[in-house]
Order: sequence, then C-alpha cells, then structure tokens
Amino acid sequence: MNTDPVHVEIPETARGRRFDQALLDLVGGMSRTSLQALIKGGKVRFRGEVVTKPGLLLLEGGPAVVEFDTAAAADPECAALLVTLHEDANLVVMDKPAGLLTHRNTEAGEPGAAEIAERAHGPFPSSEDEGRRPGVVHRLDRETSGVLVLAKTPAALEKLQTAFRERGVAKTYLALVIGDPRFDSEWIEAQLGRSEKHPDRVSVVKDGEGRDALTYYEVRERFQGFALVAVMPKTGRTHQVRVHMAYAHLPLLGDDLYRPSRRQLEKLPEDASQATRQMLHAQALEFPDPVTGEMRRFEAPIPADFAAVLTWLRANRAVT
Repeated sequence: MNTDPVHVEIPETARGRRFDQALLDLVGGMSRTSLQALIKGGKVRFRGEVVTKPGLLLLEGGPAVVEFDTAAAADPECAALLVTLHEDANLVVMDKPAGLLTHRNTEAGEPGAAEIAERAHGPFPSSEDEGRRPGVVHRLDRETSGVLVLAKTPAALEKLQTAFRERGVAKTYLALVIGDPRFDSEWIEAQLGRSEKHPDRVSVVKDGEGRDALTYYEVRERFQGFALVAVMPKTGRTHQVRVHMAYAHLPLLGDDLYRPSRRQLEKLPEDASQATRQMLHAQALEFPDPVTGEMRRFEAPIPADFAAVLTWLRANRAVT
C-alpha cells in the first residue's frame, strides 16, 4: 500500500471555509468522516503546522500535507454506507451518505455513488452527451445525504431522466436551518444563475437573467434560533434548496458556502453536537416507474450526524 504523504495547495479563495471541507475538495478517494479522523489523529499539516481541528476556519490558503493512501479506489467506509433501498430489473435506489459524490467528476477522479453501485449492480447505461456517468438520473451534492435513483437499462434511463426534466417527480428534503421562519409554510420563487462574484457558486439573479426556480417549505419543528423544515423543490436547479433557503434568511446549518456575509448567525455551543456538513437530507423521492408508469415512493432514514444535532436541539433548544 502506498503511504507517501499527499501534498495539495489550498487556494486563497477558500478563506472563510472549514478546513476539512476545503481539503476534501482537493483530496479524492475518501469520505468527510475519514478525513476528519485523519485530522483529529494528527495526520494532516497545514502551512507546516499539524492541524487537529476539522472545523478550523481558514484565514488564508497554503500548502497542506495529508498522510493517507491515495491508491485506494474508493473509501471503504463510504462504499459500506451506500445502502440499497430497492432494486429491480430497471433501477436501483440507494441511500447515499454525505461525503460521497453522485458520480465521478473526471475520468481520473474519485469514484462516486454511481461507480460504486455499478460494481455491485451494473453495468449501468450512460447518456451519450454526458460522458461516462453510469445510470445517473439526477444528482445530490457531495455533502447531501439521502435517496438517489440510478437506472439499469437505457430505456429506464431515458424515461426517468424525462420524468425529472418534466417535473414529474416529488422530492422531499429535511433541513436544519438557522433562524426563526416567519411562516409555517412558504413558497420561494426566485431565478437562479451563476454568481458574478463567485463563478463556482449559484445565486439569486434578476428576472430574465437566470432559470426559473420554485421551492416550497414547511416548518416541522421550531427551536430557539433554529428550525427543522421539510423542503419540496418544484424545480431541480443546482444548489436550489441551499440558495433559496439562504435567500429566505434561513441558511442551512453547517453550510459554509451559502451564508449571509453581513449577518451574525446563531451558532451551536461547543458542547453541542456539531454540524460538520450542510444539514440537508433527501428524505423521500417519488417518481413514475419507468415500465408501468405507476408512482413509486422511497424514503431514506435520517443519518446519524443529522439525528445527533436534531436530538441536541430537541433537548436544549425546544420552544415551549
């Protein structure tokens, strides 16, 4: 096994982000949890100093050194956590863990959920115009957990992609947000496009300058300074839930990318269960069966890290 240290350069644009999240974008082949374990174990150096706090906020960029095996094809921890919720001749429904990509970003990049699932259930088809993305019907962000459906046949892939494109599916996300929602439910309608200041991000833009995006949310539980909401996006734009909730002054807990820059956000105390990623979970997905057309619904249980924060809020920040 190759044990040579891995050297990466954290860019200056990562300032303000968590150390572990910025590093995870540069180091392939492992999950967020495994990377955090390396950091806590003193296996990571930044600008020549050992860093043992994954949540360290970056004030500048610089060189980082990670001691781990880059020859591993994929993090076994993530592969083991990629639970199959359903499988038949046409599709497979997975419970994707946070920290795992939906699919490989580049030919030589780390395997995602699609590649890992294909090894167990494949081979999967792929759209001709999208390169080799086996079975990919839709996507979840790396740090978003939950229900992910993959197609096993070309016909199923085409039917399912059409259903998503024509808004014939129903998605339900659970999110822990910072703030006190003004309403018990609300529609958010705001066009989304690429940010002019940050090209790698999505932002709300003026009408006519972006793509239509519509999100509905309902408050499930209220806490002091926080809330658990169910979010039902009616369109499927990149980062839609995260951007729309931040636009509604309810940024996701743990989301270091989409957060107001001129507002002091409520923080969890040090003794609380901490959010080490954006608290967003794709809880349920309903879509038409690619053969029968009958609507099918699948759900993924709340993952442990999300549940730990929610349990702490219920015990310490309940609204009476």
